[in-house]
Amino acid sequence: MAAKGKAALFDNNKVNADLIKLTYGALVAQIIKDYERPEEVNKQLDKLGYNIGVRLIEDFLAHHNIPRCLDFRQTAERVQQAFRFYMGVQPFVGNWSPSANEFSLIWEQTSPIGDFVEFPDSCRNLEYSRVLCGAVRGALEMVQIDVKVSIVREFLLGESATELKVHFTKRLEDALPVGED
Repeated sequence: MAAKGKAALFDNNKVNADLIKLTYGALVAQIIKDYERPEEVNKQLDKLGYNIGVRLIEDFLAHHNIPRCLDFRQTAERVQQAFRFYMGVQPFVGNWSPSANEFSLIWEQTSPIGDFVEFPDSCRNLEYSRVLCGAVRGALEMVQIDVKVSIVREFLLGESATELKVHFTKRLEDALPVGED
């Protein structure tokens, strides 16, 4: 009976999110040691995020019985829902372009992955949240949506929020591998 009571003391989503944040910080530190130049580190973080997104979308769709998005606004809502599901924090979706092909994911007064991070001045060119850009891009590519994702603001660099800009490029066509009909 005591074990049952102890289990109730832990919020699994918060524990998972905190573990991700701690692990990611250690991973970034190692990538900085391996690649040294911030531009190369940023490329590696984007690549890492992309690979995470490619894998997470399948899990997300398996856990949520949701139909295909009819427009980019629904896509933004699903991305917002995925962040809440995996990171325990939900970004605000806003700053829509007039043509509705671009929006921002905004975490006010925080970073979804930077709670335990101190950002040294020597890393001013490091895009710590680049992994999130890659994850969004990778996940959406798997559902045939090509986007560009960039960091507009980074809380860890003294900004008031962390903001990612997601720009719709095109809908990808389902294609067979080369040589198959």
